[in-house]
Amino acid sequence: MALNIWFNRWFSTVSHYMDMIRHNPDRLEFVIYGTHPNPDTVYFKNCDVYGTEPDIDGEEYLQFCIDYCMQNRIDIFVPRKENVLISNNLDKFEQIGVKVLVCPKGDLMSIMDNKAAMYRSLKTIEQDGNFIVDIPSYRIVNDADSFKKAYEELSINNTKLCIKPVVGEGACGFRIIDNISDTIPYLFSTASSQKISFETVYKVLQTQENFPDLMVLEYLDGYEYSIDCLAGADGTLLVAIPRKKGNGRIRELEYNEELLEIAKKMAEQYKIPYIFNIQVKYKDGIPKLLEINPRMSGGLHISCLADINIPYYAIKLLLGGKVETLYPKYGVKATHIEQPVILSASMEYSVVLV
Repeated sequence: MALNIWFNRWFSTVSHYMDMIRHNPDRLEFVIYGTHPNPDTVYFKNCDVYGTEPDIDGEEYLQFCIDYCMQNRIDIFVPRKENVLISNNLDKFEQIGVKVLVCPKGDLMSIMDNKAAMYRSLKTIEQDGNFIVDIPSYRIVNDADSFKKAYEELSINNTKLCIKPVVGEGACGFRIIDNISDTIPYLFSTASSQKISFETVYKVLQTQENFPDLMVLEYLDGYEYSIDCLAGADGTLLVAIPRKKGNGRIRELEYNEELLEIAKKMAEQYKIPYIFNIQVKYKDGIPKLLEINPRMSGGLHISCLADINIPYYAIKLLLGGKVETLYPKYGVKATHIEQPVILSASMEYSVVLV
């Protein structure tokens, strides 16, 4: 009998994870449901059942999720939107017989969702004698004057800085502070939108007395890695795959003992079950933590080129199954190209006159 599995509002790359779960090595059958507020969402093409969801948040959205699961007899729920709130309300899904692929520790989810809180947690652990990973030098600011002070303190010795929101996904809100970005040579020589001058940031921040917490931190100029991790229900690490982000869209699956050790220590300390992602970036040969995502990462499908179906194995573990020892294939270098996806097509044809 097929299991109904639902993905709520996700990244477009979730289409790959849907296909991996559908074409699983155990030949388990799934009926895949997908929702998103946008009726033209690309991953609807990979769903058996799809539809729009309301563009709401918080408790109202939580109730929508519960109702959707009940109305569609969902067996497995894989949330991205509001996953912290959902984690804190797992009992409501358990009562209706729904398994949720999310870290069940709501307090830990809240910490990982807040970059500053995660940094503080790691520092506390380090002070107790358990070092896991270095973190960048940083300050938290919420007004223009504190931003200016943080910039002056952290930019000593010409250290390049950047800013990003304390709570956010991906590169949203990320900017490199570069004081040549407001010059004519910069305007004519680059298409980058990630650089901004100190004066521009300061001027913008002065328009409000206070704003949501913003991180000012040292810019890490080395290679960036995403470490995709699969763990058992008890948080025991089963596999970790470091994915190096090269030039442009180039990605490489790299056997890196230093990064594998970080993943191992992180799993031992926090015991994050099922699936999570650690992002680090190097500076002066030292990997420093960017963030931890307790969910499938946007680039997980590239890590799965190591011949490991991580999305399906995470579901299998959620359902109480066992996963045998995994042997990832490192050394894979990959990229991707854009591919057109037809969302709909009218049956209209031109008439050729003879």
